[in-house]
Amino acid sequence: MHEFLASSVGVTCAAALALPLTLPAPAQAGTSAVTSEPGVPGSTQSLPLAPPDDQRALGPAAPEQDLARRDVRPFSLVGVIWDNPHSELHGRVQVRTRAVGTGHWSDWQDVETHNHEHAPDPDTAEGASGRVRGSTAPLWVGNSDGVEARVQAERAKEDERGTAPGDSPLPRGLHLELVDPGADAPREGVQMSDARGSAPTGSAHEGAPPLDPTPVTPVGKLTAIASLAVSSAVAAVSGLIADASAGETAKDASVDEPLANAPVDDTDGTGIPAADGTLAGAMSAKAAAASSANADVAPLGAREIPALSQQETEREFIAASGGDEREKPYIGPRPRIITRSGWGADESLREGGFVYTKKVKAAFVHHTVSGNNYSCSQAPSVIRSIYRYHVVSSGWRDIGYNFLVDKCGNIYEGRAGGVTKPVVGAHTLGFNSDTMGIAVLGSYAKTKPSSAAVTAIARLTAWKLGLFGANPRGKTYLKSGGGNLYAKGKNVRLNVISGHRDGFATECPGKLLYGKLGSARQAAARYQGR
Repeated sequence: MHEFLASSVGVTCAAALALPLTLPAPAQAGTSAVTSEPGVPGSTQSLPLAPPDDQRALGPAAPEQDLARRDVRPFSLVGVIWDNPHSELHGRVQVRTRAVGTGHWSDWQDVETHNHEHAPDPDTAEGASGRVRGSTAPLWVGNSDGVEARVQAERAKEDERGTAPGDSPLPRGLHLELVDPGADAPREGVQMSDARGSAPTGSAHEGAPPLDPTPVTPVGKLTAIASLAVSSAVAAVSGLIADASAGETAKDASVDEPLANAPVDDTDGTGIPAADGTLAGAMSAKAAAASSANADVAPLGAREIPALSQQETEREFIAASGGDEREKPYIGPRPRIITRSGWGADESLREGGFVYTKKVKAAFVHHTVSGNNYSCSQAPSVIRSIYRYHVVSSGWRDIGYNFLVDKCGNIYEGRAGGVTKPVVGAHTLGFNSDTMGIAVLGSYAKTKPSSAAVTAIARLTAWKLGLFGANPRGKTYLKSGGGNLYAKGKNVRLNVISGHRDGFATECPGKLLYGKLGSARQAAARYQGR
């Protein structure tokens, strides 16, 4: 399987697009580094919180901090961040927002404060970058232009810690992050299930036409698709193709180590042609790199990766891995996946290059705890908001999850690096190596997940785990990178499809979604033919 990944067409395409460009210097962690971006579509407003008037004299020792009601530029997602990623916020975070158009103020809404377990592993380059900040989970509130916030320390926790006079019962450097996801990407070539109906009142992009729910017809054979992608890349960067397979094989064996030949930012604005031959800077080098990482399954610039039948998937898997055609592989049919281009990722935000682990032995299922008040046509906006929150606000190199699923069962590519490859994520603290993270958009502690979402989890894991020979009904051993359940270095036996709470003491993925993982395991195994 390792040879299958190292010799994929995506490696060749990525090598062809490796350009000697310079990464912009990242901001350092700390209050002074957290600033508001210009008020343009796709931006983040970062507003400092402060003690209320009656507690100002207490300074950092104040048990409350807030932001008075105010007008702001439009945003759709909120969260709270602070300076030290190792500090936990023991308390309650609440926000009220004003809907654009109606002017209606919402009731106070709780923001999930326990989020540190979704993070890069300790002692990795990403975790030790100096850019990572503490953060709450993000909350989707819809298109809003007014906000009020309050943070209150939990008295019981304060007493347990024995807070001394002058000490801070809340993390230092609290900021309220207001994220505008920006406009949707053109929807040509992207068709999504949207069985949940139109957008709720006051939500972002209200009034947009509903998407055509007609299923996408699978596109031919992988070899023809990959050939088109490679030819486009070669035409764009003639003469730059190198034999990168050996280089990636060596790098692929190291956890959390960027590939030496990984593409970086297109700081000079040079454009790369898409598969249809369009030019003129439509695709930056970073965007081309993210797309070419999927060259073994879709053409350059593709907005979605088409589904394949069981027979097509098996045939292509055997051809790519050099297996025996007489031996039937245990792999589920590839599901349709909306790419980063399809959901409108701004590739300039993420760190350059890709980081791989050795294999994918298990999948951790999460919920984003961002609320359920979204329609499936809004899911790309929700994902762009979470992506921006993870990178710009929390200081991660990219969105933390490897895949995301909405309540209509649409599957989305998450962290860049290729959907067939073992990309290191930042989803399960201590267990990001040799795993993938799948997040269902929404909150499922008290809300039952849709059957479409559970089915999507089963189909995705049947295919992706099948690429690495993993049995969805089985168990595997993973080495802990450190967490609150398992000490660093401990070998832990876990289900191949696990919930986040299996690797860390957390409520994620919510009681009701966690309760569906047994049926997801059984279905995934059936899809694999077991």
